[in-house]
Amino acid sequence: MRFKRTFLALVIISLLSFQSWAQQDVSIWKSVETAFGRGGKLQPDGVFKFSMPRKDLNVTVSGTSIKAGLALGSWVAFKGDVADSMVMGDLVLTEGEVEPVMLKLQQGGVEITALHNHVLNESPRVMYMHIAGHGNAAKLAQAIHDALALTKTPAEAATPPAAQKIDLNTDRIDQALGRKGTDNNGIYQVSVPRTETIKASAMEIPPSMGVATAINFQPTGGGKAAITGDFVLIAGEVNPVIAALRANGIEVTALHSHMLDEEPRLFLMHFWANDDALKLAKGLRAAIDKTNSKE
Repeated sequence: MRFKRTFLALVIISLLSFQSWAQQDVSIWKSVETAFGRGGKLQPDGVFKFSMPRKDLNVTVSGTSIKAGLALGSWVAFKGDVADSMVMGDLVLTEGEVEPVMLKLQQGGVEITALHNHVLNESPRVMYMHIAGHGNAAKLAQAIHDALALTKTPAEAATPPAAQKIDLNTDRIDQALGRKGTDNNGIYQVSVPRTETIKASAMEIPPSMGVATAINFQPTGGGKAAITGDFVLIAGEVNPVIAALRANGIEVTALHSHMLDEEPRLFLMHFWANDDALKLAKGLRAAIDKTNSKE
């Protein structure tokens, strides 16, 4: 009995210590949140991340209406500390927003690392601008805030949206993929980190800064789902993954880079399908098995 009480006390102390550490770690980013004009979230790998879903956009892909969480989620992530931080991100923009945002970012010392499509046959057309920077995190956040102010990206909601139950058998999807996903307000999301250590500008890039394969499922009724996301690949994996996806009825919609000086060199492959969710999960697993990914 004494052992149990001692063990329980140690567990409680450990939990309280972790909670105190997490709160302290988040508090150092307060000035960055103020500059950015919205709250961020500390990720398990130590990255401080902001999400800006483009809920103002009504986009269809091949006739399917898509939610912001499926393919319209702008994000910005910081690694380091406020005085010396690396920032990376992906901004979802309309065609008319691209030029003013690019100019404003460069004026604020933020680099543009890629500009391209992620999906095909969307209406209206949507572009994706990948960004990077290094320096004082609050100054970088202010520069990105000023650029986003030139878009119709919604401000942070005063209250979070009500949770939506996902209409998919996620246990079977997990089993097919060999990995467990998370329900993000009605979109089922799976992250698959690579085995290698990935660096840019000689700094290690954690998975939550966009270097993990991302898979999203949006229910479309009757056990079906629209899927999209991107595979993070090295050169030798590109064509085997294309073959695996196409053999399973999954369309490859883009192949490009997101960064400028990453090591090893990475290619990002975007995909799309709208079919039976379990069938698509098995097809995605066939493609994942062609990559050097963590289990």
